Amino acid sequence: MAETRRLDGVDVLRGLSILAVILLHIWIRMRIAGLPFDSRMPAWLAWLLFRNGNNGVTVFFAISGFLIATTSIRRFGSLAGMRPARFYRIRFARIMPSLLLILAILSTLHLAHADGFTINPSRASLPRALFAALTFHLNWLEAARGWLPPNWDVLWSLSIEEMFYLFFPLACVLLLRRRRGIAMFIAVLAIVIVLGPFQRAVWPGNEIWKEKAYLGGMDGIASGCLCALFTERIRRKPVNPRLCWIAAAAGSAMMLLIALWPGHWPGMKFIGRTGLDDTILPLGACLVIAATTLLGVQGSRFTAPIRWMGRHSYEIYLTHEFIVVWGCMLYVRFQKGPQLLWVAAITLLAMLPGAALARWFSEPLNEKLRGRPPAPKAADETSLSLSASPASF
Repeated sequence: MAETRRLDGVDVLRGLSILAVILLHIWIRMRIAGLPFDSRMPAWLAWLLFRNGNNGVTVFFAISGFLIATTSIRRFGSLAGMRPARFYRIRFARIMPSLLLILAILSTLHLAHADGFTINPSRASLPRALFAALTFHLNWLEAARGWLPPNWDVLWSLSIEEMFYLFFPLACVLLLRRRRGIAMFIAVLAIVIVLGPFQRAVWPGNEIWKEKAYLGGMDGIASGCLCALFTERIRRKPVNPRLCWIAAAAGSAMMLLIALWPGHWPGMKFIGRTGLDDTILPLGACLVIAATTLLGVQGSRFTAPIRWMGRHSYEIYLTHEFIVVWGCMLYVRFQKGPQLLWVAAITLLAMLPGAALARWFSEPLNEKLRGRPPAPKAADETSLSLSASPASF
């Protein structure tokens, strides 16, 4: 059996994305408290550092689609060989243990009326919020009722992702086992990508729904799935390193353009109005993912901290708001020391609960709940040996 190793380029993207999410949430909490900390920075730098959390989630969507499609090809031999029951069991093992634990903690804090964790009764009761989280429509609930507390709010992206994966294996079975099924499958993914900016820019709804609607996020996941199909097809042929590096540079430029764009550059207004910014961003991420995967790029010791964050990104995503909320509360109360030092400390501490959750809870339960996997098909065992373990955030 070929030795597997992680995709370091993907882990770097995930690490940068979760860092962007944490910094945005710190910025929001400080701003709500009337203590913004970025006013003395150049506007472009403040935007780049502290306003790209939503873009980080969009990149997560693209990565998730790539990893799920890639590992499904490895696991089942092809997407046409998908076994939905096993796919759902693997998703349950990866997602639900940590989610259930976090929901239990949040329920306890709500019942204890903890500041920053109590659900506004005019928006939802605790049972209603739990039902929304467990049936993956918390994004819809927030759009209909208003924002939930920060630790609940982060679950909106999980609602989009898991709703996509509810239908993904069924589409594989129903379409790919037909004649010309691959063309139909690609067409469906392409339609999802086209509908994404339409949902964000045209579809009726309030600002929360435009930001957190299903189709408005699923286009990134669909882009990642197409990227996986493309990468799997061309990796069997000789790879031109120069073209791969050009693709990686182009993708990086696309991502940087969206990350730096504050929404008012004259030449970019059309992209903002049409919702194409969240289409360009995952496409840029997919170029980077495909290029680094085909090149087999390995991380260095300089990227090791970011890759470590990427490996634990799902658990950090679920838990970081505990530290952000409490850390910002402490600063607001005492206001001792440089504010940016507090921001750095909160950012670093926000990594620890997620790392602990991964090491001592989610990863052991993930392996136990999956059970013994069937032997992979010989023809495909080595073909995707570079696949990272399937993970959401």
